[in-house]
Amino acid sequence: MKQSFFIKTYGCQMNVYDSEKIVELLTNGGYRQSSNLEESDIAIFNTCHIREKAAEKLFSDLGRISKYKENKIKSGSSMRIIVTGCVAQAEGDEIKKRNKSVDLIFGPQNYQNIVDALKVKKKKYVYADFLCEEKFESLPIKNSREISRLVTIQEGCDKFCSFCVVPYTRGAEFSRPVEGIFFEVKKLVEMGAKEVILLGQNVSSYNSNIFEDGKEVSVKLSKLCNLISSISGLERIRYLTSHPNDIKNDLINEHHNNKKLMPFLHLPIQSGSDKILKKMNRNHLRDDYIKLVKKIKSKINNMAFSSDFIVGYPGETENDFDQTIDLIEQVGFASSYSFKYSPRAGTQSSLKHLDMVNEDVSDLRLKKIQRLLNKQQEEFNLNFINKNEEVLFTNKGKKNNQFVGRTKYLQPVHVLSDVNIIGKKLIVNLENLTSFSFHGRIIS
Repeated sequence: MKQSFFIKTYGCQMNVYDSEKIVELLTNGGYRQSSNLEESDIAIFNTCHIREKAAEKLFSDLGRISKYKENKIKSGSSMRIIVTGCVAQAEGDEIKKRNKSVDLIFGPQNYQNIVDALKVKKKKYVYADFLCEEKFESLPIKNSREISRLVTIQEGCDKFCSFCVVPYTRGAEFSRPVEGIFFEVKKLVEMGAKEVILLGQNVSSYNSNIFEDGKEVSVKLSKLCNLISSISGLERIRYLTSHPNDIKNDLINEHHNNKKLMPFLHLPIQSGSDKILKKMNRNHLRDDYIKLVKKIKSKINNMAFSSDFIVGYPGETENDFDQTIDLIEQVGFASSYSFKYSPRAGTQSSLKHLDMVNEDVSDLRLKKIQRLLNKQQEEFNLNFINKNEEVLFTNKGKKNNQFVGRTKYLQPVHVLSDVNIIGKKLIVNLENLTSFSFHGRIIS
């Protein structure tokens, strides 16, 4: 009987993509996926290291599963525990020290070694080399008929923001070859995908090359989007996450000209204070960001934006926070994510503790910024009530004959239909809004 494995994924969409690849590797290697952690022979935790809470959640989960593993061994059975992802890369040996029940540890660029490591008894238990090219050449494509699919095109980051662990856990920036990406997207569309989301820790810095007419030609994100938009059957292209410094005219023009490229851009700024932006090593000013947004909107008038914000960053004063509030009010966001500052071991900001912001102050600031961002999101959504919008349907809903899709702006839409509309792009009248989801009626 095949050994079974269970995988739990923490964090970002790139981890979701990586987990898909791990599932395919193990399935092709003779293992079967289980939906029950306790009944599996192999427990895999694919981890995120962006915030301390995510890392501590891993150790909490490891504590519980290690006790279960002990009981299985006592009963004559067995279980192996594997930790993958960014925590594995950053704290490989420390994981083993904190929990000796962990059998194998793989950094994000070593997943291609999982099957071999499981089958061979070796003393080595930490795999943490930076092997981007080898990784992507080895990863299979998940056989699925999902309508919206993730495709990693770039990994790692060279920006070294002072709060971020990505350069240390994912390594230097690496852009996948164009041919591999094109083949993967084409294969996904053949399986039934209508939308692809191009992923990268700094996706807007994508930079590869191809040969055209015997000459080597540079391919940046704009040209890559143009190339894959030629794939028949692909209807929508999205990408994330971007850095403001890498959004240039060629990408803005591609948004204007390419109707498959969605008018929704996730563009993190983190803070509206120039002082804090400098501390964060973001290498741009608040006015640079505001001017960029205005420039994009002048070219693509229906473009909407989302962003990320960190409150309570070391040294953030009330005035710094007020500047962030002012920037949010000036720009106006369709949706956004906001978090309290969380020091990550090894980052530049974690080395300076003299100007830490009081926890209670950070909590109050987070509540204030989230109230404003939620208000902006609601106001953005209310503009669509009684409007007819194009919706791509991807899943069944919880109710009978209910289907769920998304607008160009990623807004969830629920409708009722007597026929299966998954994979269809239909015009829907958005009749009412509940929380952040629409309920509508199919027009065509």
